[in-house]
Amino acid sequence: SKAFDAGYTVEQVHELTKIDKWFLQKLINIVKTADELESLSDTNSLPDSLLLRAKQQGFSDFQIARSLWKDAMEDSHINVVRQYRMKLGITPVVKQIDTLAAEYPAQTNYLYLTYNGIANDVTYLGDHKSIVVLGSGAYRIGSSVEFDWCGVQALNSIRKEGWRSVMINYNPETVSTDYDMCDRLYFDELTFERVMDIIELENPHGVIVSTGGQIPNNLAMRLDGQGVHILGTTAKSIDNAENREKFSAMLDRIGVDQPRWRELTSMEDIHEFVDEVGFPVLVRPSYVLSGAAMNVCSNNEELGRFLQLAANVSKKHPVVVSQFIEHAKEVEMDAVAKNGEVIAYAISEHIEFAGVHSGDATIQFPPQKLYVETVRRIKRISREIAKELNISGPFNIQFLARDNDIKVIECNLRASRSFPFVSKVLKINFIELATKVMLGLPVEKPSKNLFELDYVGIKASQFSFNRLQKADPVLGVDM
Repeated sequence: SKAFDAGYTVEQVHELTKIDKWFLQKLINIVKTADELESLSDTNSLPDSLLLRAKQQGFSDFQIARSLWKDAMEDSHINVVRQYRMKLGITPVVKQIDTLAAEYPAQTNYLYLTYNGIANDVTYLGDHKSIVVLGSGAYRIGSSVEFDWCGVQALNSIRKEGWRSVMINYNPETVSTDYDMCDRLYFDELTFERVMDIIELENPHGVIVSTGGQIPNNLAMRLDGQGVHILGTTAKSIDNAENREKFSAMLDRIGVDQPRWRELTSMEDIHEFVDEVGFPVLVRPSYVLSGAAMNVCSNNEELGRFLQLAANVSKKHPVVVSQFIEHAKEVEMDAVAKNGEVIAYAISEHIEFAGVHSGDATIQFPPQKLYVETVRRIKRISREIAKELNISGPFNIQFLARDNDIKVIECNLRASRSFPFVSKVLKINFIELATKVMLGLPVEKPSKNLFELDYVGIKASQFSFNRLQKADPVLGVDM
C-alpha cells in the first residue's frame, strides 16, 4: 500500500514483487477508498456510496472514524460512524460457510457476517431463548485451549438447561468451533463492532463474557453501555476489578494489603518511587495486556534499558511500577460465587517463586507447603472481595504469601487458565456451577468431603525449548 501511495502502478508493483495482479488490483481499490476517506472530516461529508464501499472492502467503524477525524479521534466517534451507517441501513448479512465447495446447497450452523450480500441465510426468531458465549480467540499456544474448555463447558450447560447456545469465536484450532458444539457458531472476530452486529441479529436472553479470557472481559463495559444484558457479574463490578485505581481503593477500604504500586508519567517520578521502595521493581507499560512487555528490574541500568524499550513515558502512556517482593509464594484462588457468596473454591500454589507468569508456572493442588494460617487468611480475603464486588460467576484471585503475610496481586472476574485443572482434580465442574449461577438457577454448594483429597494434582507447562535454537528457557513475568 505504501508503494501505491507513492504513485506506483499495479504493473510496476507486479514486476517488483511478482504478486498476482488480481490481488494487487484489490489492494489498490482499498488504498483509493482509504485516500477518499482521509480527504473528508466527518460523517456529514461522507457519501452513502463511499461508506457502503468501505464496509464492503472490510473497513471497520474504528478505521473509518480514524480516517475521518485523524488525530482528533475519540472513542465516541466510533459510535457516531456506527449510528450513521445504521441510520442508512448499511448493516451486514449472515451467510453460512459453504462446506461443500458450492457443489450442493450447504446447510450448516457455521456462520459469518458480510456486507457483500443481500439476505440472511438463517431465520431469526427473536424469542430471547438464546445465550451468546464469547470465545477466547487465539492468543497463546496452550492457554487458548484452557479458556476454550471453559467456553465449551458453558455451551454444554446452556444446552442442558434448554437454551439455544450461540458461540462467537474465530480460532479454528478449538473445540468450541466444532460444528456439533453449539446451535449457532459465528466464525468472526471478537471486536465490539462485530459482537454488537451479532447481538442485534440474535436478540439473545444474555451474553456470557467470563469464560473466554481477557478479550471478552474487555468488551463488557462497552456492551453494557449499549444495553446488552451481561449474565452473571455486572460490567460495573468487572470494571472495578480491572481498573487498577478502583480496585486498589476497594482493597484499602476493606483493609486488604497489596504490593505498593504507582502509575507514573515521567522518568523523575519513576526514579523517585524506586528510591522509596527499593529494587527489584516490576515495570509494566499500562497499555499492554496479558503480561506482555512486563519486566522485573533489579538495578538502575536494567530500569533505564527497559524504559527505553517501553518507548515514550508520558501522560498518554503512563508506566505502572510495583514493588517486587522476592522469595514469596504465589497462590491462586479459583472460585465460583453467587450474589457475592463463595459457593465453590480451590486454592492452588505455584511451585516456582512469585515472578513466573501464571500461564507458565507449575501449579500444585491441593497446596502442599502453605501454612494453615495462610490458607485461612486467603479464604477470608477472597470472601470479602467476592462480597464487595457482588460476584455472580467464576473469578480468580492471585496472592503473594510470605511468612503468613498475604498481599493481593490482582482479581479477574472471569474463569482463569487453572479452572480446567482444578475442576479435573476435584471432580467438580466449576464452569457448570458458574453457568447455572449466571443463568439464575439454584445451585447447591459442593459437600466439604469432596475437598478432602488423598492425592495431589500437578499442572506443568510443556515447552519446546529443545526444538528452538537460542531460545531462552528461563521463565519470567512475561508469558
